[in-house]
Amino acid sequence: MATGLKALPFSFGAHFLALIAAIMVLVWSIHFRGGLAWEAENKNLIFNIHPVLMLIGFIILGGEAIISYKSFPLEKQVKKKIHLVLHAIALILGIIGIYTAFKNHNESNIPNMYSLHSWIGIGVITLYGIQWIYGFVVFFYPGGSSEIRRDSLPWHVLLGMFIYVVAVGNACLGFLEKLTFLEVNGLAKYGSEAFLVNFTAIATVLYGVFVFLTILSQGPTADDHSYSAIA
Repeated sequence: MATGLKALPFSFGAHFLALIAAIMVLVWSIHFRGGLAWEAENKNLIFNIHPVLMLIGFIILGGEAIISYKSFPLEKQVKKKIHLVLHAIALILGIIGIYTAFKNHNESNIPNMYSLHSWIGIGVITLYGIQWIYGFVVFFYPGGSSEIRRDSLPWHVLLGMFIYVVAVGNACLGFLEKLTFLEVNGLAKYGSEAFLVNFTAIATVLYGVFVFLTILSQGPTADDHSYSAIA
C-alpha cells in the first residue's frame, strides 16, 4: 500500500525528530546521568553509552538507511550504497551499544539477559545482522540473478520493516526499564529527568512513524530496488 503523498515532507519530519531524539538522549546521558566513559570507577558511565548508541546509532541511522531510497533524488546505485553503508554503521554501533550493557553488568556484578528488553534486543540485533548479510550478498555483491532479486525483494523489505518495528518497540521498553529502575531507587516520578526520558521515548516512536510514512509515500524517482516495490 502507499499513501499517494510525496515522501519528501515526511522524510524532513523524520530528520527533525531524529535530531530532537538524539539531543534528548545525549542530554539525559551527559547532563542527568553524569556522562559517557568506556572505563570508569562509576560503572553507570559505561552503561550510559548504551542508550546513546542504540538510539542514535541503531534506531536513527537504521531509520535513515530505510528511508534513504525515498529521501534523495539520486541514481539507484548510489542510493543502494547509501542504504547498505548506513545499515552497516547502524549494525556496528548497535553491537557496540549492546556490548557496553554487558560490560557494565559484568563489571558491576549484575546478571545479564534477565529482562525481556535484553532478550528482544539480542533477537533484533541477530536478525538485523542476518538481514544485512543477505541483502549484501543478494543485492550488492556478488549479487543474485534478476529472478532471485525479484523474488527476494518483498520478503527482504517486509522482514526489514518487521525488525525495525520491533527495534523501536524494544527501545521504548528499554527506556521504561531504566526509568523504572531509577524511580525505584529514588528518582522523582514527576521530575525533569523522568519527563525527559518519557519524551525521548515518544520522540523515538514518532520517528519510527515518520520513517514508515516516508517509505509508504512516493519517492523522488521510480526505483525497482526500493521500498516502493511493495506498494
